[in-house]
Amino acid sequence: MSQEIAVIGSPEFTTGFRLAGVRKFAEVPDDEKDERLDGTVEELMADEDVGIVVMHDDDLDHLSRGVREDVETSVEPVVVTLGGGAGSGGLRAQIKRAIGIDLMDE
Repeated sequence: MSQEIAVIGSPEFTTGFRLAGVRKFAEVPDDEKDERLDGTVEELMADEDVGIVVMHDDDLDHLSRGVREDVETSVEPVVVTLGGGAGSGGLRAQIKRAIGIDLMDE
């Protein structure tokens, strides 16, 4: 079972997670995202030790169509995007996709 959390993003985005104890991270500076982000995301998603991938919602715009689709539909690892508003369906939809039920369903 996958146990680790991985963070992908700019050095500014990953710093807080690193300080909180996240050991697996990939820094992609803003000026290199169009060239490097796809490969970096694919690499961390293929890592069998990673169960959760965290990235900034705005970084989804830098992904190719295929990688973005993989990110949005991935169950393991689950990809959680933070910041930038509601994102691709919001955190509620991401949790529902990951565990299969809606915890807020009335």
